[in-house]
Amino acid sequence: MTFTPPPAVTTRPTLTGTFGMSASTHWLAAATAQAVLERGGNALDAALAAAFVLHVVEPHLNGPGGDLVALFATADDPTPVVLAGQGPAPAAATREHYLAEGLELVPGAGALAAAVPGAVDAWLLLLKDHGTWELADVLAFAIGYAEDGHPVLERVCATIRTVAGLFAEHWPSSAERWMPGGRIPEPGELIRNPAYAAVLRGLIAAGDEATSRGGATTREERVEAARTEWATGLVAREAAAFARIPHRHSPGTDHAGVIAESDFAAFRATYDPATTLEFRGWTIAKTGAWGQGPALLETLAILDGFDDDRLDPSTELGAHTILEAQKLAYADRDAYFGDARVPVDELLAPGYIAARRSLIGERASAEFRPGRIAGAEPFLPPLRTAYEPPAAEAIAGTGEPTVARDGTTRGDTCHLDVVDRWGNIVSATPSGGWLQSSPTIPALGFCLGTRLQMTWLEEGSASTLAPGKRPRTTLTPTLVLRDGVPVTALGSPGGDQQDQWQLLYLLRTLVGGYTPQQAIDAPALHTTSLAESFWPRTWVPAGAVVESRLGEEVIAGLEARGHVVTRAGGWTLGRLSSVGRDPETGVLSAAANPRGMQGYAAGR
Repeated sequence: MTFTPPPAVTTRPTLTGTFGMSASTHWLAAATAQAVLERGGNALDAALAAAFVLHVVEPHLNGPGGDLVALFATADDPTPVVLAGQGPAPAAATREHYLAEGLELVPGAGALAAAVPGAVDAWLLLLKDHGTWELADVLAFAIGYAEDGHPVLERVCATIRTVAGLFAEHWPSSAERWMPGGRIPEPGELIRNPAYAAVLRGLIAAGDEATSRGGATTREERVEAARTEWATGLVAREAAAFARIPHRHSPGTDHAGVIAESDFAAFRATYDPATTLEFRGWTIAKTGAWGQGPALLETLAILDGFDDDRLDPSTELGAHTILEAQKLAYADRDAYFGDARVPVDELLAPGYIAARRSLIGERASAEFRPGRIAGAEPFLPPLRTAYEPPAAEAIAGTGEPTVARDGTTRGDTCHLDVVDRWGNIVSATPSGGWLQSSPTIPALGFCLGTRLQMTWLEEGSASTLAPGKRPRTTLTPTLVLRDGVPVTALGSPGGDQQDQWQLLYLLRTLVGGYTPQQAIDAPALHTTSLAESFWPRTWVPAGAVVESRLGEEVIAGLEARGHVVTRAGGWTLGRLSSVGRDPETGVLSAAANPRGMQGYAAGR
């Protein structure tokens, strides 16, 4: 074994069983998913129920006005499929309009940053096609927590406290929703969201009404009626009307949103084929290049050409090699990726990968170095180390809320994984629509998301803002297959860090022989030498963020090589979770992140 031995004691066990496994960034979501499995639902039913619970209990990390990307496979068909719940830019979201508003960047907070919400429609599509439960049964858990209350997380309270001034002065509907009477809730206090519960009940009622009219005689038709209600009913009307009211955005100026009812009506979630790479006998499945997933595949392809001793994240040589490989892959992400024809095959071609690998030297690079592809000109993003108006206060290396007083958010996301005894498996990363994204829509109990901040106002990029184009999302769940059969689902919140932290898990489990919980517990690191996906889109040349548990000797070695290292504390980076299934024995497994004392796995 060439890898650093894993710790003898883990924070939790890797759960094993044969019935079903669930893991998430919040224990109530993991428990909800497991409850669905216990009542006969499959992994897709369970994931849906958990996801709607996450809207209620992790409102600082995701919401119904946000986005969703999932990877799943079914017991009937092991082929990995991408559930694409990333909505596009509205029809009126032109770069010319934003520039005329005096903006250089799409704001990080406010309705101008809103893509068409995609999460709810995507979940309903998955329920219709691959679930077994009625919508009312799936939504019962979320409705219960929204109507009867749930104990609010300390981190929700901390997020509200951070933006209390913004809410009180500029976003009165958010102040009324989250600070009734001007008081920030206390951790553990029961809070409710009756408006969102009413929205969910309205979706159920749409299916029931369609049945009573004789137009919906099957479960699938009732779910489809709920999708139509979401796209053309109360949510679309209220969201579009409210967004048109000028309000404060992250640059400190007031603007009206451009999203319209017709944008909601025009969107439907889709299924996409997965992009895959073979690595050391395993198949890694990711999204297409409208997400950042292929950057993980490129990183793995670069690392595959090194000996095992250069793939250990716990050593100086391994950490250095990994950071340098990631810089090259993410430069290609920023230069080529977007909702367009991206030359992914060329970016993963052996000759191209070998040329990229040859650029890794003994010293840390502080350059932005995208590769050159025949017939494709790389986009060179504006590389700012700082941005005025004043950027968000930097909180190094966290997948939890990093929220400035102006509402700007970075890396706010949640995650869930579920596998059942039949072999259905799903990894899902819901995000966007955080409570601090934009003002709360009073009639709905939630706000719009801000995913358009991941688009550029400069011309020439596959990620340049354009009506009807999806922003290049950071949401990037993973499926791992062996001999064509899914064996692991994993993911993490964390914006640009999601795949960087998942890479460490993959290297430690697939190469180093770690168990899932050992890999999740092990010290983490990531590069900040990339064009950030979140406003204000700065970068740190040669920047690296590490957990101090990596060890002073390793950290000093990285600094000696030229890495600009930020020590982020001992247990701060990554919120990974995973589930797995051994196809030969049927044994299932699950593991979850201890950081933040919030994520949990459950199963039997």
